[in-house]
Amino acid sequence: MDWTDDGNIKVRSLVGYTEDESVMHPLLNDVPTRTSRSVRGEQDASYWTNSGQEELWRHATQQPILGRAKNVILFLGDGMSIPTLAATRAYLGQRSGQTGEEVSLSFEQFPYTGLSKTYCVDRQVADSACSSTAYFCGVKNNYGTLGVSATVTRRDCQAMRNSSNHVDSILVWAQDAGKSTGLVTTTRITHASPAGGYSHTADRNWESDADVASNNADPHQCADIAKQLVRNSPGKNVKGSVWGTQVVLGGGRRAFRPNTVKDEEEQRGVRIDGADLVDEWKRNKLRRGASNSYVWDRDGLLGVNTDTTEYLLGLFDHNHMQYHLDADPTTEPTLPEMTATAIKMLQKDKAGYFLFVEGGRIDHAHHGTSAKKALDETVQFHEAVRVAAELTEEKDTLIVVTSDHAHVMSYSGYPTRGNDILGVAGNSIVDRLPYSTISYGNGPGYRPPQYDGRRYDISRDNTRDKNYMFPALLPLNSETHGGDDVGVFARGPWAHLFTGVYEQHVIPHMMAFASCIGRGLTACWAR
Repeated sequence: MDWTDDGNIKVRSLVGYTEDESVMHPLLNDVPTRTSRSVRGEQDASYWTNSGQEELWRHATQQPILGRAKNVILFLGDGMSIPTLAATRAYLGQRSGQTGEEVSLSFEQFPYTGLSKTYCVDRQVADSACSSTAYFCGVKNNYGTLGVSATVTRRDCQAMRNSSNHVDSILVWAQDAGKSTGLVTTTRITHASPAGGYSHTADRNWESDADVASNNADPHQCADIAKQLVRNSPGKNVKGSVWGTQVVLGGGRRAFRPNTVKDEEEQRGVRIDGADLVDEWKRNKLRRGASNSYVWDRDGLLGVNTDTTEYLLGLFDHNHMQYHLDADPTTEPTLPEMTATAIKMLQKDKAGYFLFVEGGRIDHAHHGTSAKKALDETVQFHEAVRVAAELTEEKDTLIVVTSDHAHVMSYSGYPTRGNDILGVAGNSIVDRLPYSTISYGNGPGYRPPQYDGRRYDISRDNTRDKNYMFPALLPLNSETHGGDDVGVFARGPWAHLFTGVYEQHVIPHMMAFASCIGRGLTACWAR
C-alpha cells in the first residue's frame, strides 16, 4: 500500500483499503455515513450528492470474498421481472407511509448484481420448466421439459426414459459432496420450478400418474414427478455426511395420495395407482433409521425439533399454497417461516448444504393480472431473503436471488411521486379517460370497449381490491411470460462472479464453483 509524505493514502487505487484507512485520505474523509444525509431532504442538491458519494464509497471499498462457500442458497422469485421489483418497492414503502419509490428490497442491497438471459432451446420466451433445468442443471433444454437435454421433446416418453438424456442438478452435486439439501416453495412441490432439482420428465404437467395417463401416456413407463421425488435420487437419498439432512416443504398433497383416500383436510388425492407416497416416504426413512417428520400445517412446522430431525416433509395444501393475502395465518406457514425452519434444519450439517427457496405464486398472480397479489407475494419473498441473510454468515454462505423469467406487467405513465402504485396514473389526453400505473400486455384483465366504442373506464373499479385484474391490451385467458432478462443478486463467497449479462444456465456452474462441488471447474481446484 502506498502512502504520501504527509501520511495519506495515494489516490491512484482504492483496492485493498479498509474503511479505517480511508479516513486518512483528504479527498475521502468527508464521505458521509448512512446517518449523515442532509436533513433538508430531496429538494436540496446536497441530499443527492451525499447519497451518491455514500453509494460510490460502498462500491469502491467492496472486496470480494474468495473463500469456499460452505452453504449455497438459491432464491427464485417465479416471474419476478424487473418492473415487478420496482412496483414492489413502491407497494412496500407505501404500506408504511413512505412515498415508496426510494425503498430497497432486502436482496437489492446485496453487493453484486447481474442479468440472466432466460430463453429455451426451442422458444424465445421461457416457461418455468426449461428455465428450471437451466438454473438447477446448468443446461438449456426445451419448453415444458425438466431435467433432460434438448434431445427430449415435449411428451416424448421414450426419449425421457433414456438415461443418457438425463441431466443432473446441483442438488445431486451437493449430495455427492456429502452436503444436505432442501427445497422450499409456495407452489406444489411437484410444480416445474422445484421439480427441476430432482426429476427427469418430458412433460412438466406429469406431476402424478393420473396426469401421465390423461395425456395418453403409460404411467408405468413414464414415471410421474411425485413418484420420482419419493423413489428416485436425489429425492430419496441418504447422504454420506454424519448430519445429513433433507428438507422438502411446499404444497401439492394431491399428487402423493391415492384417489381413494382423503388427506388431512378431507380432500382426496389424485393418484390412480393406489400408492400413498407420503406413507411410503415415512416408511423409507424408518427403514434407514433416519429421524423424520411429516407435517401439513403451520403448527406442525413450527413444532419440528430442528436439532434432532434429519428428514422433513411438509405438504401444506392439497394444491398450491394459498396466496399470502388469502391464507389463514393460523394454519398455513409463510414463506419466511418455511425458510427459517429449512435453514435451521440444514445448518447442523458440518459439511454444509444447498437450499432452494421459491416464491412461486408471484407468477400465478401475474398470470391472472392480479397485480396486488403479485406485489404482496414479492414482499413475502423479500422477507424470506431477509430472514436467510440474518440466519447465515456472509463469509461462508453464498446467497443468490434471481427469477426464472419475466412477465408482461408494465409500470408506466407519469404518476406523481408517491402516487398509489395500485391506482390511477392520470387521464389520457386522447380519450380523457383514466389509466392505471400498472397494466399488462395481455391477459384476462382485458376489457372490451364500452357500448359507444370508447375505452373501458376504470374509474368505476376498486383497483386496490386484492382480486382486481389490472387492464390488459390483448385478451387471453392467462397472461403470458415476458422474454426480458431478469435480475440476479448475490452476496457471500464468489458473489462477484454473478455480475454482468450471462445465460441462465451459467448460474449453477457459478454456484458449484463457489462451493467446490460438481464435476466442473471449482474455486478449490483453481486455487
